Amino acid sequence: MADIPITDIYPCLEELLEGKYEIQERVMIQGNINSGESCFAVNDIVIHRAQNPSLVDLSVHIDGVYLNTFSADGLIISTATGSTAYSLAAGGPIIHPQLEALVLTPISPHTISNRPFVFSPKQKIQIQYLNETKPVEITYDGISQCSLKTGEMFHVTNSTRKFKIISLERHNYFTTLRQKLNWSGQIRNRNIYISLSSRKKYSITT
Repeated sequence: MADIPITDIYPCLEELLEGKYEIQERVMIQGNINSGESCFAVNDIVIHRAQNPSLVDLSVHIDGVYLNTFSADGLIISTATGSTAYSLAAGGPIIHPQLEALVLTPISPHTISNRPFVFSPKQKIQIQYLNETKPVEITYDGISQCSLKTGEMFHVTNSTRKFKIISLERHNYFTTLRQKLNWSGQIRNRNIYISLSSRKKYSITT
C-alpha cells in the first residue's frame, strides 16, 4: 500500500492482473508477558510510559545476558519493515525490508549515549519494568494493546509466521523511500571551485 500512489493505481492494477510482481516474505515478531498469550507485529512493538508523568526504567536482556537499563519514555522493537515508521522518528536506522533484523530504539532516553541497537531476529529480547509506579503500555503495530506491571517480564522473539507482501515491477524500494520521506537531493553535474589558503583553485567535477 505504501508503494502505490493513488495517481498510479490503474497501471499498478494492470501489472497485478498480468502477473508482473513478486511476493516477498517479511519477518514478524511476537511478544508475551511472562509466557502468557502471544501477540504478533509486522512493524513494531512499543513499550511506552503511558500515564506515568516521567521517565520509566526498563531493564533489557538479550538471550539472557544483561544489556542495559534504559531510563526513557519507552522502547521500540522494530522489524526491518517497520524501521521507517516510529523507530525512524525516534532516531532509529533505515533497514532494507528484506533484511532479517530487529531494531531496539529508546524513546527520548535520559542518557544521550543510548543509541539504537540492531539484532538478529534469532536473538530473544527480555524487558523488565522496574518502576514501582503505574503500569506501562505495550502496543503491537499501533492496534492491539496490553499493560506491563512493575517487576513483570516482557519477551520478544522472532515469529514463525511470515508477512507476505506483493512487490510490483514498476516500483522500486529506494524510489519509494525517497518520495515518502520527501528527500530533496538530486543528481547534479557541475564544477565546484574550492579556494584554499594558498589561493590555488582546484576544479572538482561531481
